[in-house]
Amino acid sequence: MHLTVNFAKNLKVLALIGTAFCATAANAQNTVITADKMIDVLTGKTVDYPAVFVGADGRITSIADARTVKSGSDVTHINLSGKTILPGLIDMHVHLDGPADIGGYRGLEFTDSFWGMTAVGSAQAMLKAGFTTVRNVGSGNRNDIGLKQAIENAYATGPRIVPAGYALGATGGHCDSTFLPPSLEKSGKEEGIADSEDELRYQVRRQRKYGAEVIKVCATGGVFSRNTEPGQQQLSERELRVIADEAHQWGLRVAAHAHGGDGIKAAIKAGIDTIEHASLVDDEGIKLAAARPRPVWFSMDIFNTDYTQSEGAKNGVLEDNLRKDREVAQIQRDNFRKAHKAGVKMVFASDAGVMPHALVGGQFKVMVEYGMTPLEAIQAATRNAAQALGREKDVGAIAVGRFADIIAVDGDPLANVRELESVDVVVKGGKIVN
Repeated sequence: MHLTVNFAKNLKVLALIGTAFCATAANAQNTVITADKMIDVLTGKTVDYPAVFVGADGRITSIADARTVKSGSDVTHINLSGKTILPGLIDMHVHLDGPADIGGYRGLEFTDSFWGMTAVGSAQAMLKAGFTTVRNVGSGNRNDIGLKQAIENAYATGPRIVPAGYALGATGGHCDSTFLPPSLEKSGKEEGIADSEDELRYQVRRQRKYGAEVIKVCATGGVFSRNTEPGQQQLSERELRVIADEAHQWGLRVAAHAHGGDGIKAAIKAGIDTIEHASLVDDEGIKLAAARPRPVWFSMDIFNTDYTQSEGAKNGVLEDNLRKDREVAQIQRDNFRKAHKAGVKMVFASDAGVMPHALVGGQFKVMVEYGMTPLEAIQAATRNAAQALGREKDVGAIAVGRFADIIAVDGDPLANVRELESVDVVVKGGKIVN
């Protein structure tokens, strides 16, 4: 069977998606995806007329020149003529159960299960935006783990999720619940909260036990919590080292929320794998990150302030939180430029949930404005992110053995990275999903 798709017309896309799914499911057919151009993020080169062959397991079996090969009658053909394809994008810092338009005390309007329900729509929005893999760094009620299971078992649609479960932190710190009076506290500590090395070690094991595939820890205060400042260090280097060592022993990687310079340096020295935000990093911290033998990646969300400052107040975000956001925003962007120039390894991270999940592609433009080439920004969301996740065999490139997670755009994102703000076609595991 041959399936030719004219993606210039949205109605035809919708009609043909069902056809492609039925053919693949019924006959376990192989698939070939053809396009005019392909961006090879591993080499940085553009390949003309690629033909990407996909096996029944959704992984790429071979890549050839579409002008010299013929597919058999039992191969489903996804024809992306006139388009450029590149790997499905990876966002390393999202909160799927955090609607951006609900801030401050407005969250108390909703029942506990509400947040998990919103995550379903957020996942669909991210997949539609071209993000076929996301790392969810902290959720309530382990909503990210439940949603991952629902997607994998075809009860929901969304990207591949690398979940953290509950984030770890200190009592009264950024990862703790800091908006309520003591009369409304739970009888024990909030899930993930710990105040000794043994408690932190236990929390790593506990999150893993219930499905976490990455450990998230809050090393400093934050912007959108109460009674913390972004520069405050709230866990010691020794405590962070316990978390990193325990997680690495179990084969997990660790992401540390760290705005402040001292907390960033403590996390780097402790062996943390990714530094989230890195807003107030100083020159010493940049040097430590660039030189550390075990790779450390900066995961800097330099776009979402455009949304929070324009929409935050009407969404219920408190003025104190908006004040902190204003204070760190430009410093973070300037430090993004400095870190990139110094050779620090960097990944794409939006902090979606602070901003709408559908808009995260807008960050590519800002990354280029602050020093990256379009190719480097794309690699941050593909090759680099896969390396930071430790999943180079699965995602992050259009390469043999990896999942056929592919997006297509009309123009050339290497010439205009804003092409990625509106992705035309999304393929996950060799099947059209948008």
